[in-house]
Amino acid sequence: MKIGISVATPSALVLSAGSAFAAPSDGWGEGFGHMMWGGGFGMAGGLMMLVFWGAIIALIVFAVRGFAAGSGPASKSDAAEILRERYAKGEIDDEEYERRKAKLGL
Repeated sequence: MKIGISVATPSALVLSAGSAFAAPSDGWGEGFGHMMWGGGFGMAGGLMMLVFWGAIIALIVFAVRGFAAGSGPASKSDAAEILRERYAKGEIDDEEYERRKAKLGL
């Protein structure tokens, strides 16, 4: 019997607290429904909330794309491309080209 009282008492307190915080509703749009649209700012508050969360999500997406674009084997292929261009222009000779190519692991 003691266990039944200890379980029932907290749930009764939670249920009574929920009804105590609820504002009396005289019509549509009052009570909890009124707070859903921005806490008193009407539809503009709800729209501003959507803009805020949209901006946060967009920043996260741009950050992830930026970090993903900066990583990878792009530097190795760029170095090989530069080496080939310099060899084609005649800036480096055969020995230098082969030595640098071996160093890059190509």
